[in-house]
Amino acid sequence: MPDSQRFTRRDGFATTHWSIVLRATRAGEQSSQALASLCETYWYPVYAFIRRQGCAAEEARDLTQEFFVRVLERNSLHTADPLRGRFRAFLLASVRHFLANTRRTDRALKRGGGQRPLTFELDGAEGRYQIEDGHQLTPEKLFDRRWALLLLDRALARVRDKHIASGRSETFDRLKQYLTGDGVGQPYAEMARTLGVTEGSVKVSIHRLRRQFREALIAEISETVADPDDVEAEIQHLLDAICS
Repeated sequence: MPDSQRFTRRDGFATTHWSIVLRATRAGEQSSQALASLCETYWYPVYAFIRRQGCAAEEARDLTQEFFVRVLERNSLHTADPLRGRFRAFLLASVRHFLANTRRTDRALKRGGGQRPLTFELDGAEGRYQIEDGHQLTPEKLFDRRWALLLLDRALARVRDKHIASGRSETFDRLKQYLTGDGVGQPYAEMARTLGVTEGSVKVSIHRLRRQFREALIAEISETVADPDDVEAEIQHLLDAICS
């Protein structure tokens, strides 16, 4: 990665969600809102991991709910620091520990049985799982793959929202096909005719769109690590997860 694109700024980095959680945990403060927001965003990789362990859909749903109830109640946050502050690694290690220490007869979560209700719904979980294209993957690899694809989707949404706000949603919808590489999408000359601009203008717009997408991806990843030095390694890990 070129030096100009490296994520080296530390200004404000401690205000990202996972950093808030870690700092509050060490200080004994409340961080439930930040942690709940992270869990609401990243629950599906956990469900997919549990499902791939061989659990039936209903059991996986119950286990996922119970796991996040426990996490949100801060029963296991003391394990975060040894994992170098990466929320992905923390969740994966935590769900492994949870499954290993939960007896099958005690797994099912009795909804409404005194547990704090979750703020997010798992109703679409099984439908998403059934269309997975990586059924040969191990639970760990599937977890990382879904994590990576979720981050890419969220980064794309960030860029789309900016284009919508500036009244350029149609241009974004036309050009987003080029984010996966030069070999994908319409020829530039054809796209230029479609948009009524020059081919050079299309190339500049695509270059700008890819830069915005990368910046958005870095912003998303920065929400899940506690140290900016971990961002580049996390990017590489997630790219490997998608390509594996």
